[in-house]
Amino acid sequence: MSSVGCSLFCSVFEDEHELAMGDYESAQARWCPGCGDHAVLTAMQRLLAEEQLRRESTVFVSGIGCSSRFPHYIKTYGFHGLHGRALPVATGIKLHRPELDVFVVMGDGDCVSIGAGHWVHATRYNMDMVALLLDNEVYGLTKNQTSPTTPAGHATNTQPYGSYLPAMNPVEATLGITNASFVAQTAEWIPPHLYATLKAAYRHNGFAFVRILQRCPKFTGDIFQRYIQSPDMVELMEHEAGIETPALHAIYKNQRRHDPSDLDAARRLAETDDVVRLGIFFRDETLPRYEETRALPAFTAEERISILNEEFDRYAV
Repeated sequence: MSSVGCSLFCSVFEDEHELAMGDYESAQARWCPGCGDHAVLTAMQRLLAEEQLRRESTVFVSGIGCSSRFPHYIKTYGFHGLHGRALPVATGIKLHRPELDVFVVMGDGDCVSIGAGHWVHATRYNMDMVALLLDNEVYGLTKNQTSPTTPAGHATNTQPYGSYLPAMNPVEATLGITNASFVAQTAEWIPPHLYATLKAAYRHNGFAFVRILQRCPKFTGDIFQRYIQSPDMVELMEHEAGIETPALHAIYKNQRRHDPSDLDAARRLAETDDVVRLGIFFRDETLPRYEETRALPAFTAEERISILNEEFDRYAV
């Protein structure tokens, strides 16, 4: 595994002093001013500091896209991989090093387009990691092409007269996958809710899928504007088994008590309408996890090299 951040900025055996948010800051983020990725990065650094995650035991994996620059900007181990391939890389890391805290950061194209097959099976595997879908509903890095989550009628460079098809709903789709154990949705422009959701996802024992609605100031700045200007169009789903954000009730008066153990109710609530629902749709920690059923034997470094050499010798010409 290559290291983006930690090889330069933190030692393999880090001392046990208390880490602050600044200890997780790496290179200066080069996202556009006003990009929602900045808010996600700040919330994640706050979570790492609160949970005191050791930098040498934490890995961020990404694919390709604006959001996939994430490992460069956070001072832990990181893997910036191929487009759509973040989840299989993260699966391999977690399978061989189950003690590591693994986070996956993807965009809407990275996850639900070219990476859709991996997204489905990673959800089914239910390995203990956090998967973040930063959904700005467009291909931003390659300058404004339609993505699977682009709203119907929204004009892009590839569909200048508007997207032809209804947008894909990643939350609804994930809730239909066998063995899905944690599905949530939040928005980067509501920092308290974003942080509470990330914390719940990290503390979940299994595959935590979080869709983060995220503004792109360059290409989709208008898509979420009505929800920002009209808080009544946002519905907070709250429950003692989910997340609760009473500090937001003065602004977001539209609230719903939703028990995240009710999968049928979660699927109904995930259906697309004019209200954006934020919170945990579904949560079940009793479902099987792949790393428990597929535990690998422990080998020393020398034994692993020997096994690899034996395998290579089988194919020698």
